[in-house]
Amino acid sequence: MKQKIHLLKKRLSVIINDSNRKGVWQIIKEAIIFGIKKKEYPYFYFGKFLYRKSKHNYLDYLSSSEVDKITLSKKLHHFQYASLLRNKLAFSLFMEKNSLSTPSLFGYNFKSSFFYNSTILNINSLEQLKFFFERVFKESNTNKIFVKSITEMGGNGCFLLTYENLINELAICGSYILENDCVHQEVIDQHEKINEIYKYSVNTIRFDTYIDKHDQIHILSAFMRFGRGGNVVDNGSSGGFYVSVDLKEGKLKGKSHQLMKYGGEQLISHPDTNVVFDGFEIPFFKEASDLIKKAVLHIPDRIIGWDIAISPNGPVIIEGNDNNSFITPDIAYGGYLRHPLFKEIMSEA
Repeated sequence: MKQKIHLLKKRLSVIINDSNRKGVWQIIKEAIIFGIKKKEYPYFYFGKFLYRKSKHNYLDYLSSSEVDKITLSKKLHHFQYASLLRNKLAFSLFMEKNSLSTPSLFGYNFKSSFFYNSTILNINSLEQLKFFFERVFKESNTNKIFVKSITEMGGNGCFLLTYENLINELAICGSYILENDCVHQEVIDQHEKINEIYKYSVNTIRFDTYIDKHDQIHILSAFMRFGRGGNVVDNGSSGGFYVSVDLKEGKLKGKSHQLMKYGGEQLISHPDTNVVFDGFEIPFFKEASDLIKKAVLHIPDRIIGWDIAISPNGPVIIEGNDNNSFITPDIAYGGYLRHPLFKEIMSEA
């Protein structure tokens, strides 16, 4: 309860101190209209910053019930595809099987049972875990391994292990690894142009795809996420931020966006490097778009949120999500209900 109260106070503080907010009476009027039209408490009116002066089309943004209608639709989503997308081990093996560019899988563990090089090892202590990863480092000729939970979402359960600092890193995350199911993957070398913005995390592009009623594949929108302050995870749910992408130009556009619980600030440049976002050209963007459409052919769930990294050699698929919240793409697009395909999507849902 205390945590919820603290979060509410923080969000109220963001709204009150926002110099770009509309007048109080206009906010109240619009929030009431939003609530009546959407038939729910106008939580998203505030959570999506629709109280800001630049948001004239506030009714074009999805409500929570509209989001649920899409994400829970059995016509848009099917269990056999969702099971591949949600299980990161199954997803990795499936991508590799179909020669779709994805981080190499070194191994995985189901709690204390570790699977590596066609052997099963029983590991029960941090000391044994250290020896195990030292072996993987040596035999894989790498000095970095990315460990992530097989089922967690939103950047939770993700850890970067390095050869140089392995003991200290396992002191933080070793117990979690031993108590959960995880995949152990290669760390993608990020394209030098993307490193200019932020080099400590793999900064991924989120593409939303849709298969229409005529079986045509569409990319609905895209935005790019960035870590900050040394954080190795780029996810907005972990305090990072995201910038909209112009699909035709393959360039970042406008200011950044951030979830309200992390401050909701908008930036014109990255706070760590001062690189300006607007107009920044993303390397291999066309190739990334083509790779996404190819991936949809292999996992034809009708709406998927894909995370793509850009390596020096081209795009790499990190993961796909059938249950993405649509909060961030709705904000990044500027109101998904004004998208020319969304009337059909809502009808199909």
